[in-house]
Amino acid sequence: MNIKIAFLGLGVMGYPMAGHLARAGNDVCAYNRTTEKAQKWFDEYKEEKITFQPHAIDAVKGAKIVFACLGDDPDVRDIALDVIPAMEKGSIFVDHTTASPQLARELSELAKSHDIGFVDAPVSGGEAGAVNGKLSIMCGASDEDFAAAQPIMACYALRSVHVGPCGHGQLCKAVNQICIAGVLQGLSEGVHFAQQAGIDIDKMLEAISGGAAQSWQMENRTRTMAKDEFEFGFAVDWMRKDLRIALSEARDNGARLPLTALVDQHYADVQSMGGGRWDTSSLLRRLTKKN
Repeated sequence: MNIKIAFLGLGVMGYPMAGHLARAGNDVCAYNRTTEKAQKWFDEYKEEKITFQPHAIDAVKGAKIVFACLGDDPDVRDIALDVIPAMEKGSIFVDHTTASPQLARELSELAKSHDIGFVDAPVSGGEAGAVNGKLSIMCGASDEDFAAAQPIMACYALRSVHVGPCGHGQLCKAVNQICIAGVLQGLSEGVHFAQQAGIDIDKMLEAISGGAAQSWQMENRTRTMAKDEFEFGFAVDWMRKDLRIALSEARDNGARLPLTALVDQHYADVQSMGGGRWDTSSLLRRLTKKN
């Protein structure tokens, strides 16, 4: 593999993802809104075939595939409206941002009008998954565009699944976040109950984590929750953004999400405690009232 790639957005996820692409031997040109972060990335991967540009429209010139990993709908829309018309015909724009299905459909049509392919490809696995190259990617695209993008995404993905047409990647990510929200609320209540009852957390985890209650969150968050450690992981602010997208889509399609709406309000409580950047497992602090 050795193609010209542009990567737009060197945040918590994009930074290591772009690095995996560079270390796979690709010619990677990166862009980030803050040049300091781009310079740090350049210094770390300077042994590879990399460059960075201070303007996104310059970064995408000549690229066969453009990846974006940004913050929210307005960030993606602003950059995409600039760069898609500047991309080479026949190239592909892959959006790894967790954004709205509506935006994915809008940008897919824009890309199509310029003879550009489009894949909405939100990821799951968190910072650790990005660093270790073990992300799960849910993709909305045509068969042709997915087939072209999938081997390149394999640089940082444990799995990439084509779930349907454009927009369906974002819909699938909404399901992912709906499920996580419910699991974390249940886990928070379980840990709180165990602490109040005086149960040994390690023994409790050993006893139940191999049964029906087992989950990734249980395996990876129970011990840190019990230690009241939340200064890491996937931020509450970002989870609320994702749940906003899910709840908005539910209003449009008629889905009923009472638990999701409740947990979203619980996360609002966590934000009011100053926990916007705490890990999503910090739902426990609502119950213990620690801040």
